[in-house]
Amino acid sequence: MEQPVIIQIENIYYPILAIVGVPAGLVTIVIFSRGKCGLSKCITRYLVAMAAADLMVLVFEVILYEIKDAYFPYSFLNYTPICSLNLALLFLSIDWSVWLTVAFTFDRYVSICHQTLRTKYCTDKTATVVITVVCFISSLENVPIFFIYEPREIIDNEPWSCYTKPSFYTVPIWEAYLCFDIIFSPFAPLVLIMLLNALTIRHIIQANRVRSGLRGNNNFGNHTDTEMENRRKSIILLLAISGNLILLWMVVFICAIFVLFADIQMLQTNSNDPFPIAEQSGYMLRCLSSCTNTFIYAVSQSKFRDELKNMIKRPLSLITNLIK
Repeated sequence: MEQPVIIQIENIYYPILAIVGVPAGLVTIVIFSRGKCGLSKCITRYLVAMAAADLMVLVFEVILYEIKDAYFPYSFLNYTPICSLNLALLFLSIDWSVWLTVAFTFDRYVSICHQTLRTKYCTDKTATVVITVVCFISSLENVPIFFIYEPREIIDNEPWSCYTKPSFYTVPIWEAYLCFDIIFSPFAPLVLIMLLNALTIRHIIQANRVRSGLRGNNNFGNHTDTEMENRRKSIILLLAISGNLILLWMVVFICAIFVLFADIQMLQTNSNDPFPIAEQSGYMLRCLSSCTNTFIYAVSQSKFRDELKNMIKRPLSLITNLIK
């Protein structure tokens, strides 16, 4: 029996994503951890944490879930307790990724829009505390996920694979948890990111108008305004990261609205119906958001590009020397 088209696409898409995304994530963590990209320790702390969370998504969702199900359906990873644990870690890594992006967006909002609070909040110590709190709360929120699955089949008296318990969609406490989980991710983070970006952009536009007026009144001519240039670079990095997440999460966001308000069940198994196709396409785009930040940094940060070039040149130099 021929597989549905969306499944055939996934079977090609996810391995390619893993091959590209995992090395890119590792390189990003190494480059930012070295602290040579000209960014503050506060920003670097967030970017390293976000890269680590994105790497976890690629490991737990792309490799240990999607690729495993497609190519290794009867590996030990499909033993139900291990499968349930992997799914809990999968959703945990997704929440870490999106909520750390919210934390980074809020940090940039404070830095740009609230100068008096900036010196106290936008510090390495505060970033460490915020990252720890975000990860802890997300971990608590995802604990129940481990208990919502049951074996899909019994093979040689052993429980295999994971299937969502029917009671998850009928028992009130689980229904309440499902609604809370959807609000916790993706509703709340995406709304917060859009709101914070709107406030930040408005502040920058107003500040630039004021500075342009002052420059005109003081006849500075065409001299470069360092403050405006720094703001421009900050907003490019901020909008690139958060805009990328919003764009690639939008299909999942729309599907979540249908689940909440149109009484449609998530994770349907019929891959020929429109909603499951849209849902699976949304998951593919969501996974893509976990490996695109590296390319955003390479495009928007010249020092990141320089560090990346150096990392590539060193092995090539060693190989050349060995050949000689």
